[in-house]
Amino acid sequence: MTATPTRQVEEAALGWVAGHRGRFALGDDALAADGRVNSTWKPLGELAQVCATLARRTPRADPLHARVHDLLAFAWRETGEGELFLRLQRAEPFATYPLEVYAAFASAGLRHPGYEEAAATVARTRGWRLTEQDPTRSLGVLLAERTSGLRPHTTPERMLARTWLGGLPEPWTFERASGYAVTHVVFHLTDWGRGGPGVPPALAGYLADWLPAWLETCLEARMWDLACELLATSALLPDPPGAAALGGAWSRIADAQHDGGALPEDGRFETLPDGADFPHSYHSTLMAAFAAGLTADRDGRPGSGAHLTPGGQGVPG
Repeated sequence: MTATPTRQVEEAALGWVAGHRGRFALGDDALAADGRVNSTWKPLGELAQVCATLARRTPRADPLHARVHDLLAFAWRETGEGELFLRLQRAEPFATYPLEVYAAFASAGLRHPGYEEAAATVARTRGWRLTEQDPTRSLGVLLAERTSGLRPHTTPERMLARTWLGGLPEPWTFERASGYAVTHVVFHLTDWGRGGPGVPPALAGYLADWLPAWLETCLEARMWDLACELLATSALLPDPPGAAALGGAWSRIADAQHDGGALPEDGRFETLPDGADFPHSYHSTLMAAFAAGLTADRDGRPGSGAHLTPGGQGVPG
């Protein structure tokens, strides 16, 4: 039997990620004062986010379940089973990225009580509550507090109102930056497909109307990374657009995927210098696996056992 485009994309993407998992490992500079967070903690955190969700959304009998579980376990070991978060918190007490990454593990039941105790102390300060960030990022921190067992410093509704999506802007003002803001608002509200407060009806209706057109724009421009994030967003809506409205998007993503399973952020691999495939494709490849897994689960793949409702925590398969 021929695999569906979503299955083809998910299998190939996860195969590439598993084959390159060493590139997600934390280096010696992960705790350095001048360390490059975007090339150390960010890739590892994104790996954890995707795998924590797919572990819930993939039936245990499916070989992909074991693959994402192994990748999640690898990522947790890279953090010293949470010990490195405590060391980061002591070095940078008011940095939010350690908590944002930690929340992905906490959602999968991988926790470090010492880090949570230290983070809770800092989270009670005015300095933490007044950290200046863009509203979408702040919404992510707020939901990371919730997932990690900390007292949220404000309500999701108050923070959501300050985001681009929360204002229901004119749909023709959509562009790359607002596109990523849209997708991440939905990711935060749904705890990356693992529960969360959910997407309010007004926003869900707005996205159901306009997301297909935005997706087509991204596909035409070969913006594969953002296209995959939009496909993931679609799958997380209470009433997602049907396959017809998505215009054969999955076949186009599959065609753009490299033979080895990687998906470039945009354009084609031929435009990349030799050896530069990982930094230019790891995130888009993770998003391809993420979106494909969510879509397959919403479409009712055989044996699926992770059915989430707004505000629910889900039942692992």
